Amino acid sequence: MITVRAPATTANLGSGFDVFGAALACPADVVRVERADETTIDVTGAGGRFIPTDPEENTAGVVARELDTPAHIHIDKGVRPSSGLGSSAASAAGAAVALNELYDRGFSDEELVWAAAEGEAAVSGEAHADNVAPSILGGFTIVTDDGITQIDADLSVVACLPETVVSTRDARGVVPDSASMDDLVETVGNASTLVAGMHRDDPELVGRGLDDPVVTPARAKLIDGYDAVEEAARDAGATGVTVSGAGPSMLAVCRPETRRDVAKAMVAAFGEADVDARAYPTEIGDGAEIWR
Repeated sequence: MITVRAPATTANLGSGFDVFGAALACPADVVRVERADETTIDVTGAGGRFIPTDPEENTAGVVARELDTPAHIHIDKGVRPSSGLGSSAASAAGAAVALNELYDRGFSDEELVWAAAEGEAAVSGEAHADNVAPSILGGFTIVTDDGITQIDADLSVVACLPETVVSTRDARGVVPDSASMDDLVETVGNASTLVAGMHRDDPELVGRGLDDPVVTPARAKLIDGYDAVEEAARDAGATGVTVSGAGPSMLAVCRPETRRDVAKAMVAAFGEADVDARAYPTEIGDGAEIWR
């Protein structure tokens, strides 16, 4: 039996739509696998009753098929589904790392990323790797068709999750089909600033780099209280705020000493909009970890 802790993630980071991602130190899924003749799945934890246990419809089950590693898979959800914190990716990443170890397949971490991305396709319709890459590799990741670049960034963040649901499919549906040249230039500049900030562990640069004139404004409209929460986070010391993944979670970048103040301010602002929320004052963390 192998047990793996796979972290939540935040994807896009504003200017890096479908390219950037980062692992969060918390929350996380815990995935336990045991050899079996055929794959079976059971799920407990946050929102577990809403997650399919059919191996063909569950991200972890698809990973078992892709790696040819049938197993009984138990998933203890610490990352709520439809949260914008890479819930399905955490399960897929945890299963990929655990099954690779259980069957001694010898796949590289990058090969496991692409296997886990096939699991993501079961819920999103496309094999995106912007969440599974950081969940497996840790740190900040840049995913392109040519490969994956990983940076071990040291940065404090707050992920604030309101008690609302925004599905990945709905969030993709509001993304504009095109962008003006001015918006394109602005986005490239911001994305470059963000990458430089990650290299330097600089919250000011990363905060500036989160700004995005195309995707974030469209998705923010799906989140009740977004503008007020962003303003409250900045007033409390956040250097930048954006939608986490497809939402409804919001991500704020901050300095370590302001992290808890930012978290409290975001929860309070959601409350003023009659939305319950919880915050995770955390940091960019490590990837999936095998527990012995």
